[in-house]
Amino acid sequence: MSVPIEGLTLGAVSAIVEKKILTNKIRIYRPGEPVFNPDTGQYEPGPPVTIYEGPGAIFPTGGPSVVLHLAGQAYVDDTPSRYRLLTPLSAPVASREDTVAVVEAEDESAIGRTWRVIDIGETSTLSIVRTTWVDQNTQTAGA
Repeated sequence: MSVPIEGLTLGAVSAIVEKKILTNKIRIYRPGEPVFNPDTGQYEPGPPVTIYEGPGAIFPTGGPSVVLHLAGQAYVDDTPSRYRLLTPLSAPVASREDTVAVVEAEDESAIGRTWRVIDIGETSTLSIVRTTWVDQNTQTAGA
């Protein structure tokens, strides 16, 4: 005798993905309000403002990106190291030029690496997690 199985809801799938895939701890931050430095007479970036710290994951997109250059001009977001940041839908949406850092991870070589947000988080009517395109800042081990 078979028992009818009801389909999973998006919320149930999100919970599974968050528990099984978003296993690293990441931090998203941006420069703080400029602060006047009386010694130099210049405004300098204030302390970074953390907009999110919690579960997340960083995945490469399968290799370096290839963008067609027109008339010798690079595309504004051309990058040799495109990655995807995955965060829960409850996390705030990152903005261009925010920084993403890995705070905790099973792979210790990932801890401390940073990425630059190159586009705000994608959205759709069928989202399970938020996907945000990022470009790796730290290109050397131990950076």
